[in-house]
Amino acid sequence: MGLGLAVDWREGLDAGDLSSEALVRASFERMARLDGQLNAVLSTEEGLSLNLARQADRRLRAGERSPVLGLPVVLKDNLNWTGLPVSCGSRVLGGYRAPYDATVVRRLLEAGAVPVAKANMDEFAMGSSGEYSAFGPTRNPWDTSRVPGGSSSGSIVAVSAGYAPLALGSDTGGSVRLPASFCNVTALKPTYGVLSRYGLTAMASSLDQVGPVAASAAGIALALQPMAGRDPLDSTSVDLPGRERLFPLGPARLKGLRIGVPVDYFGEGLEASSRQLLEAALQVFANQGAELREVRLPHTRFAIDTYYLLCTSEVSSNLSRFDGVRFGHRVAAGTLPGMIAETRDAGLGDEVKRRILLGTFCLSKGYYDAFYLKALKARTLIARDFEEAFASVDLLATPVSPGVAFPFGARTTDPLAMYLADAYTVPASLAGLPCLSMPAGLTAGLPVGIQLIGPALSDVKLLEVAQAFQSLTRHHLQTPPLPA
Repeated sequence: MGLGLAVDWREGLDAGDLSSEALVRASFERMARLDGQLNAVLSTEEGLSLNLARQADRRLRAGERSPVLGLPVVLKDNLNWTGLPVSCGSRVLGGYRAPYDATVVRRLLEAGAVPVAKANMDEFAMGSSGEYSAFGPTRNPWDTSRVPGGSSSGSIVAVSAGYAPLALGSDTGGSVRLPASFCNVTALKPTYGVLSRYGLTAMASSLDQVGPVAASAAGIALALQPMAGRDPLDSTSVDLPGRERLFPLGPARLKGLRIGVPVDYFGEGLEASSRQLLEAALQVFANQGAELREVRLPHTRFAIDTYYLLCTSEVSSNLSRFDGVRFGHRVAAGTLPGMIAETRDAGLGDEVKRRILLGTFCLSKGYYDAFYLKALKARTLIARDFEEAFASVDLLATPVSPGVAFPFGARTTDPLAMYLADAYTVPASLAGLPCLSMPAGLTAGLPVGIQLIGPALSDVKLLEVAQAFQSLTRHHLQTPPLPA
């Protein structure tokens, strides 16, 4: 099966050369063969998935056509799929099963997609490496001694390892883009609000977005088309302009495209080998007539501090619901406060506890103005930098990560070093902008990604530009050294 291009499988299904049931069976066979090594999957319901595949085949035989009809998809385990566990990578939700579908899951199901697995993840989406799941780390299929990136580690690895052509992750500060760079796949963080957050377990509500993952930009477009748009169950949701151009996705015209290259992203800290691949990728655009312009985003240096102040503050509020009273794991104790304290102590991991404590401190009396309020002001300045840059360019091209995937354990004892892995991804998240990570080549056998950032609601154009790049290169077709 290997790494499948969703667009190729789409053509095969529509032509009758493939069946959804055969693809789903192949997904389960590949998971059975590889996941003992990679640990990308937390739960499956094979009978349900095969039944959905047979329904999709009947719809295909009846002549129905849609972007995702019959295609297998993997769901990050913070998205609700009725009846299946939703653990968020945490023991505190042990035994809990989703009572309803997330809006994005429901829309995929209605369009005929076939979920095949719930994917491993950093606990409650808190992590940049894939090492913080309560159920063990996910491993990078390019080198299993290295991290896959996080927090959407399982979703990314599922696509990279060929479990399914499509996956859904979530992205708060880089959680689909960073692992996409580490594992050589393509991932999109849409404009804030383009994909409904209803049924996505909240970490930081002003930042969280569902992020589609595929081998290529065209594959992402297949998934985005039926999911995007306003949802009455999410008051922050918005309609996506140009949605009709997603299927089929055409390449953008690169001649005359103004691409901003932020000098603030290409300074100290970016590994030399990654810089060389990024410069080569930029030259691909230039060779097609795109204009490369240096731009400045001067408040980028405040992004990591701003992000972790705001994110942890929202975490401390959102995770207060996990108390053992209403759902999930419960530790017996003599008093209600004792039960809550014991449940949280036993059920939550160290990184989650660290962020809850940081956020509670930031919001506490006497520190709110000094930390949280100041971070809100810095967020405004960061967003303003992007607005000013987009006055003179159409999109930005940046690194995704300072370097390639790092070895397991290299940063777990140094939280600040771990947080700096997100240095190039959090600024656009703070501004609510669409951004895409796509493969830019390999160095010493390990993938490097390039990030494209666009103005608000330019998601379709961003995908079209990525499609143009991928029509000129073969980086996204390179597969990890796994059994065929």
